[in-house]
Amino acid sequence: MAAGKQKWSFVVAANRLPVRRVWEGDTAQWVPSPGGLVSALRPVMSGNPDAVWAGWTGVPGPGTEPFEVDGFQCHPVGVSQGELQLFYEGFSNATLWPLFHDALVPPEYHRTWWDAYRTVNQRYAATVADLAAPGATVWIHDYHLLLVPGLLRAARPDLRIGFFLHIPFPARELYIRLPWRAEIIDGLLGADLIGLQTPLGADNFCRAVNRITGAKTTGRVIQHNGRTSQAGAFPIGIDTDRIAGLAADPAVQARAAEIHETLGSPRTVLLGVDRLDYTKGIEVRLRAFRELLAEGRLSVDDCVLVQIAEPSRSQVTGYAEVRREVEQMVGDVNGNFGVMGRPVVHYLHQSQPIEELVAMYLIADIMLVTPLRDGMNLVAKEYVASRPDNTGVLVLSEFTGAAQELRTAELINPHDIESLKTAMEAAAHRTGADTVPAMRAMRRVVRSNTAQRWAERFLARLEACE
Repeated sequence: MAAGKQKWSFVVAANRLPVRRVWEGDTAQWVPSPGGLVSALRPVMSGNPDAVWAGWTGVPGPGTEPFEVDGFQCHPVGVSQGELQLFYEGFSNATLWPLFHDALVPPEYHRTWWDAYRTVNQRYAATVADLAAPGATVWIHDYHLLLVPGLLRAARPDLRIGFFLHIPFPARELYIRLPWRAEIIDGLLGADLIGLQTPLGADNFCRAVNRITGAKTTGRVIQHNGRTSQAGAFPIGIDTDRIAGLAADPAVQARAAEIHETLGSPRTVLLGVDRLDYTKGIEVRLRAFRELLAEGRLSVDDCVLVQIAEPSRSQVTGYAEVRREVEQMVGDVNGNFGVMGRPVVHYLHQSQPIEELVAMYLIADIMLVTPLRDGMNLVAKEYVASRPDNTGVLVLSEFTGAAQELRTAELINPHDIESLKTAMEAAAHRTGADTVPAMRAMRRVVRSNTAQRWAERFLARLEACE
């Protein structure tokens, strides 16, 4: 049977394939992508002859021939350069992303963006319909593909369809601002099971369904157009074994010692690791750090802040402004409080390999995870998983999904700069022994809710759907 005609009993659809293109000289090759979703689905998909992943390669243009990387069967879906601007940079990331993150910046509503979004979703749905065997299980992921479940249900009513939203679902009062609110709800209700990161997200979704469709909901079971859909909370985890293994790797530990020495061997290292995004609260934590230094509550003699800001969506409106603000603030703090050859803030606007991140986790006495809004935030969980001696303090925003599980973190309101300053100052003056009970409790949670366990729970619940 030709590869293009093969039918699959398990199909994953996501905006991106689980691979990225790496160049070595003039030669490009595909390698597995890092990230929680790839880790979570590896046990289900890698080497499974009945599983395929449909998504975009990250390279604009028509879809290419299917290929395999590290046991993942990949079926590319084409997205043109024009569609990339309208569907991805436009509707996905300048309409849905801000709206679903509590409208921290005003969402933009453009009919041309919506038209492109619908077109690309139709393409994904048609691709999956062609790939799926009779009665197959399909798992669709995230806000780029909200219409796919409904489109796929109309084309293939025999399929078992799950959908998972990796970002927050907003309060009903925010969601109903969306001009295409009914179309997206109809799209999502094509799924048998709609998974969200938190109970609040699941409840927000059900309230929006009730407001827009009038559908009967019992708990989180939704009756609509003669069908039953369920919503549920499934907080995603990380590959804890991988992070713990790296933390125990002598090469990573040696790199951690090298970084610490490069920083001037400070008594206290504060660390932030984020995508450069207005939702992440990077400016707030920099402002808090600056005020603590100015007030003499922290000292440049024994404190250093390391901020990793990975490049993100540089073409989307507003992201260049966020970068300017962050970099101006870094310059301001260093200009006012640094000394020659020893900045007080070390700022890197670049992606880091996971080995380098774990080395930084190892030296971080305080981990600052302070988004204004976040679906989960896996950095918080990675930090916890990398602390085998149970030391370290996690300062964590209440408005992350992770805060629902990591209850012994220093939970703060990132909109309240004084509470953030208080938490940072208190963390800087804790001894190692003081941090052990809280970190030990968080490590138990992270170890018990891994990425693989998350996938198993979701798929078992999907299988049980009537």
